[in-house]
Order: sequence, then C-alpha cells, then structure tokens
Amino acid sequence: MIAIVDYGMGNLRSVQKALLCLGAQANIVSHGDELDKADKVVLPGVGAFADAIDRLRATGMDQAIASAAKKGKWLFGICLGMQMLFDVSHEDGRHEGLGLIAGEVVKFSFDALPQPRPRIPHMGWNSLRWADGGPLMQGIEQGCYAYFAHSYHVAPSDAGDVCTSTEYGYQFASSIRRGNILATQFHPEKSQSVGLRMLENFIRL
Repeated sequence: MIAIVDYGMGNLRSVQKALLCLGAQANIVSHGDELDKADKVVLPGVGAFADAIDRLRATGMDQAIASAAKKGKWLFGICLGMQMLFDVSHEDGRHEGLGLIAGEVVKFSFDALPQPRPRIPHMGWNSLRWADGGPLMQGIEQGCYAYFAHSYHVAPSDAGDVCTSTEYGYQFASSIRRGNILATQFHPEKSQSVGLRMLENFIRL
C-alpha cells in the first residue's frame, strides 16, 4: 500500500487518482501510525512552507515520515513535499525542515541577469535533463517536459543528490534522490504521460 500523507495541504486527490489509475493501492492517511502499514510513502504539497511544516509537526507526521525513511521505505516528495525534506527553507523567514536531505530551499534570484528576466513564480511546462536520472526516469526520454508551479527551489549540499536539472534563468535541481528518498519539484500527477510513467516507476520499486 502507498500512503499519501494528508496534513491539510496538497493535491491529495489528484495524486491518489493517478496512482489508482496505474493499479496501485493508494490511501490518504492523516495519522502517523498508518505509515507503519504502508510499503511506500508520498508526501505531496502546495502552499507555504511554514504552514505545511507546522501542520506536519502538530500531527506528529514529521516523526512518522522520518521513521519510515529510516526503515528503508520508499519516500516520494512532490513540490512543497520535496522542499520539506530539506534542512531549512528561506521562504518568508527561516524555517526548519525535516532534515532528511542536506541543503536549503531558496527563492529564484535573477538580479544578475539582463532584462527581460524570467517571471516568478515559475509556472508551466519545462524540460528535464540528467546524467543519471535515477529510478523515476527509467524509460523516459532525455529532455522530456514536466509541469512546474513554484517560486522557491532546493539547493542540495551534495551535488550527487541531484537526479535531474532544469533551466529557468539558471540551472536548478528539479528532482533528487538520496537512498530510498526521491523527490520532484515538478508535479508528476499533472505531467501527463511522462508523469504517469514516473509514478509507475515509483510503484514498481
């Protein structure tokens, strides 16, 4: 069973619908002990980092997610869910994350670029490039397009954690992997056939 973490924020139903369409058993869960029954965990999310991480901590889901990851269960963070896996975010202040991936979350900064500069937020379709895309990119063509909606991006401390990169003013990490932890800044559930293939790859792990 794949557990989709419900903390009051995120595209829960669209993620669940995509997984169900691919034949997976995917349940939306709101209590930490339910993660013990899951084979894999998905942490989705949209909205503000501070609100999201506070809700995770208020429900005890932060500890449950960390415990699941330490037990070796596959963990998949999507968009804000990816950002919360990191040490700290600088969105509207400084906020501690889950600390499962070393690095920080920073806002796009285009001050050094000539006009016209890219708009913030980064919205819409953009391409992915990789040297080793990891398990999510198996069977997917180099340069494929995925759907993004964000103003902040992750800056991993270890470049080896980066699976794919994307150009938006400059290169940023659009997906990462550290051991059994996978995450994408883009939304696979909104990325049509490419995104469905990524989710299928996750199911098969």
